[in-house]
Amino acid sequence: MTIADKKITIRTALIAALGGFLMGFDASVIAGVVGFIELEFSLNKIELGWSVASLALAATIAMLVAGPMSDRYGRKPILRAAAVLFAISALASAFAPSFSALVIARIIGGLGVGAALIIAPMYIAEIAPAATRGRMVSINQLNIVIGISVAFFSNYVILNLSQSGAAWTESAMLESQTWRWMLGIELIPAVLYFFSLRFVPESPRWLAMQGNSNEAMKVLRLFNGAEQAKTELKLITRSLTAGAEAAVGGFRSLLEPSLRKVMMIGLVVAILQQITGINAVFFYAPMIFEQSGIGTDASFMQAVLVGLTNLVFTIVAMTLIDKLGRKPLLVFGVAGMAVSMLVLSWGFSQASYSIDSSLLAALPATADLPALKPLTGVTYDTDLAFRAALIQQLGEDGFLKIESELLSNAINIQPGVILAGILGFVACFAISIGPVMWVLFSELFPNRVRGVAISIVGLVNSAVSFLVQLLFPWQLANLGNASTFLMYGIFALLGLGLVLWLLPETRGKTLEDLETSLVGQ
Repeated sequence: MTIADKKITIRTALIAALGGFLMGFDASVIAGVVGFIELEFSLNKIELGWSVASLALAATIAMLVAGPMSDRYGRKPILRAAAVLFAISALASAFAPSFSALVIARIIGGLGVGAALIIAPMYIAEIAPAATRGRMVSINQLNIVIGISVAFFSNYVILNLSQSGAAWTESAMLESQTWRWMLGIELIPAVLYFFSLRFVPESPRWLAMQGNSNEAMKVLRLFNGAEQAKTELKLITRSLTAGAEAAVGGFRSLLEPSLRKVMMIGLVVAILQQITGINAVFFYAPMIFEQSGIGTDASFMQAVLVGLTNLVFTIVAMTLIDKLGRKPLLVFGVAGMAVSMLVLSWGFSQASYSIDSSLLAALPATADLPALKPLTGVTYDTDLAFRAALIQQLGEDGFLKIESELLSNAINIQPGVILAGILGFVACFAISIGPVMWVLFSELFPNRVRGVAISIVGLVNSAVSFLVQLLFPWQLANLGNASTFLMYGIFALLGLGLVLWLLPETRGKTLEDLETSLVGQ
C-alpha cells in the first residue's frame, strides 16, 4: 500500500465518518436543552426522558431497515439520505412550536442517526486494508466523539453568549431562544456532509455483490494498489460464491447454525456498550454535574470536559487497536468502567442535603420561601429523602421550578469524586467498547449477511440506548443517584465476564479470513 493509497483511504474514511460526527452532535446536543424545555413545556420526568430517547427509538427503527437497504441500493445513497434527514431535523427542532413538534423533529434526526451509525463503519471496513482496518473504522467513532465534544462546547458557548447582554445577541434572540439555537446549528455540518459524499466511491464489496466486478476492481485499486486489488477481489468473489450457496436469504439467514457464535458475540457487545450507562452520562451530563452542587454554568463547562476526555482517549484507542488488539482493550476498558461507576455510586451515597438561610436567600423571588422554612436545619442522608420532603412542602410543580437551585445548593458532597468517576468512566469507554464495538461489528459477519446482521445488532444496541435515555431521569428521581450508578457498575462487571468468555481476537485478519475462522465457510 503506497502513501498515495493511504491518503485516499484516510480521506475517504474521514468523509464517510462525518456521519458519525452528525450522529454524535445530534444525540448529545440535547444535553444542554433538557433544562430549558422541561420548564418551557412543563414536562414530567418521563416526558423529559422521551425528549432525549425519541431519537434513539427512531434510530432503532432505522437500523432495522438501513442495512438491508444498503445491500439493495448501496452504502453511499443511504449515507446521503442520512445527511438530508439530519438537515431537516435541525431546522424542525429549531422552529418546533410545541413539545410534540420537537419530538417529531428528533425522530427525523434519529432516522439519520440509525442509518449513519451502522452504514458509515460498514462502508469504511469494506474499503480499508486489513492491516489498518481497526484504525480506519475507529475514525467513525472518533468523529462521533468529536461531534459529542462540539455539541457540549457549542451549548456552552451559546449559553454564555445568551447571558452576555450584547445587542446582537438580543436581535438574534439568543437570550429568549437559547435552546433553539443549540439545536439549529447542526444544519451547517449536515449540508457539508451531503455535498462531501459526492467525492467518495461506492463500496467495492457492494459492487461485487451486484456482479459489477469491473467497478469493484477500480475502487479496490484506489485503496490497495493493482496487485493487492486483484487478490482482494478474488477473496471477495470466493466469499460471495460460498455465501450464496449457503444463504437462506434476508433476516432468516441469521438463524443459520454457522452464524450462532458471531451473532451471540455481536448481541453481547451491543447490549454491553449501552447498558453500562454511557448515554446517560453523555446526554444528561449537565444534570448530573448540577446534582453534585457546582451550579449551572460550571455543569456545562464540566460537560465540555466529558467531551474532551472522550476525544483524547478515543485517539489513544485508535493508536492501540491494531497493535494490542480488540480483546485486550475491551477487558481493560470494561473493568475500568465498572470501577468508575462504583466510585460514582459511593460518592453520591456519602452525600447529605440540608437547607440553610443562605440557600433561601439565593432562591428566585418566585420561590415559596415560607413553605421551605420548616425544612431549614434538617439534614437528609439521601437525595430521595430530600426530594420527598421538598415535594411534600412545595408540590410537584413548585419543586420542578427550582429543583436545580435546591439540589445544587443543598448538597454536601465531594464534587471531585463525582468528576473523577465520570471522567474515568468516559475515558475507559472511549479507549475500549466505544470504538471497538463498531470495529467488531464490521469484522464479525460474513459479506453476504453483513448489512442484515449489523442492522440487527445495531437495533439491539439502539433499543438498549433508548431505554437508558428514557428511564434515567425517572431512575434519579425514584431510585436515587447512588443506586442508579451502582446498577450500571454491576452491569459492567457482568459484561466483563462475558467478554473474557466469548470474545475472539480479530486483529490483522482479512474479512474473508475471519469469515472462514468464525463461520467456517
